Amino acid sequence: MKNDIAVKVDGISKSFRLPTENTTSLKRTIVNYFQGIKGYKEQRVLRDISFEVKKGDFFGVVGRNGSGKSTLLKIISQIYVPEHGTVDINGKLVSFIELGVGFNPELSGKENVYLNGALLGFSTVEIDDMYDDIVEFAELSDFMNQKLKNYSSGMQVRLAFSVAIQSKSDILVLDEVLAVGDEAFQRKCNDYFMQAREDKKTIILVTHSMAAVRKYCNKAMMIDKGEVKIIGTPEDVANQYSLSNVLDSGAATVIEGNEVDNAAEEKEETKLIKNLKVEMLSDTIIDNDNSLVEFTVTYDVIDDMRTYVAFSMIDIDKNVWVYNDNSYDDMTSAKGQKKISYKCNLNSINGCTLKLNVSIRNDDDEPCAFADKENTPVIIVAKKDNMSKSERISSSGILKRNGSWSSKV
Repeated sequence: MKNDIAVKVDGISKSFRLPTENTTSLKRTIVNYFQGIKGYKEQRVLRDISFEVKKGDFFGVVGRNGSGKSTLLKIISQIYVPEHGTVDINGKLVSFIELGVGFNPELSGKENVYLNGALLGFSTVEIDDMYDDIVEFAELSDFMNQKLKNYSSGMQVRLAFSVAIQSKSDILVLDEVLAVGDEAFQRKCNDYFMQAREDKKTIILVTHSMAAVRKYCNKAMMIDKGEVKIIGTPEDVANQYSLSNVLDSGAATVIEGNEVDNAAEEKEETKLIKNLKVEMLSDTIIDNDNSLVEFTVTYDVIDDMRTYVAFSMIDIDKNVWVYNDNSYDDMTSAKGQKKISYKCNLNSINGCTLKLNVSIRNDDDEPCAFADKENTPVIIVAKKDNMSKSERISSSGILKRNGSWSSKV
């Protein structure tokens, strides 16, 4: 392994056996064995995970619940053994994965500091040197002789985190257990993370906070269903994570306030419009380098009627309209297949998640068809820190037509 690499993970895989029945007798176990009944099913948690963390990296790991993040950290921390692959560690690694691991509730806070330090591989003399700094950071000097079982969850996490960061390790591995800390302690953790970033300390952080990824990390990775989805810059990974959550959660179906009325349902029943499809021609993640959004709407008109495309953009997080276009500019007539392309520059939009809604209306402005879930694209607009207040219309952005949209039938 290269000298500048702190952690190298190469092709690791891990699965667990989930029992499907409870056998309480030797007879039943033997019968199941000869009948070929396993009594369990295999859950593949990690599949061929490979990545490198360089010395000085603040490396973020994101993913939805059940994606395998905590299992990955436990393998890196040598709590679990992978079935396939290897993990190479260059330096002393300290992990802070689960609240209360290595603590004894019947011992005092002071005794737990020495116990936890010993489990991390430190001698009594080394813990003596760190003890005052640990207590000062945790702000628990009045409670160190009290039994741990009388501590609140916030006090426990402060003590455990203080032991972890004062351990002078080369590599620090953190799962997102800091959410239990109060606001004052989270500010202190923020100061520590910012200082650690400046000092080029190697940290691997699992988090669901994309703000934390963007703020602290210089590199990040997203895991989805036990596989590496993307490794790249914090902005790219955070945007991909947000996009994945929106699509998987079904948020791209119907937003409260979206226009769906009885007339639309009646028109759908008559099948005046068929095969409504929305195809994105541009990337769904918009950044500083490319702010152009381009998409095509195609549909079939069954009856001899005039129709036009109405579309809107909704800020999903704030549930507000960002853009709404119900003009007659692109009215088409007669039956047959219709195809209209649109493009626009979103350089005035800043840091938001947009859902593109598309509907087809007749010349009486009645809705005839709505794009379904599969045809309602989600567009992630990256945060542009370099935008001035005059350039940024609002925090989520307000897009006005003003000739900025162009269409081609």
